Amino acid sequence: MKLNQIRDNDGARQARTRVGRGIGCTKGKTCGRGVKGQTSRTGVSIKGFEGGQMPLHRRLPKRGFTTLADRDFAEVNIGRLQQAIDAGRIDASQPVTAETLQAAGLIRPGQDRVRLLGKGTLSAKLSITVSGASKGAVAQVEQAGGSVTVS
Repeated sequence: MKLNQIRDNDGARQARTRVGRGIGCTKGKTCGRGVKGQTSRTGVSIKGFEGGQMPLHRRLPKRGFTTLADRDFAEVNIGRLQQAIDAGRIDASQPVTAETLQAAGLIRPGQDRVRLLGKGTLSAKLSITVSGASKGAVAQVEQAGGSVTVS
């Protein structure tokens, strides 16, 4: 197969129907929209309208709520921490905080809290302060001789 021989499968692309070319044409005059009424105009939006009957989404009871204090956790894996230490973006002798992780490019600015996860391996001795940590991540950091402070 060559690049100049690549093409779409048959029927993958369909030509756009030209509408509104006179009453002699199939899609002429009203352009297939029927006559008059709300749906013959542009900008119509009647999703969920059931002909005047009470719509299903209004018949069903409302349940639950969405909390306003929705937490946005930045998840950092142990392996990514080790990569940043190897690359020299994080100093292992200094305490690691959210600001340190942000400066190293491991988390984006504006995320509320940091959660440490245990994917990967860690060989450096670290002192980490995070908002949350999995049991596996804490075990790996302590096995390497470091400490995790959950605040």
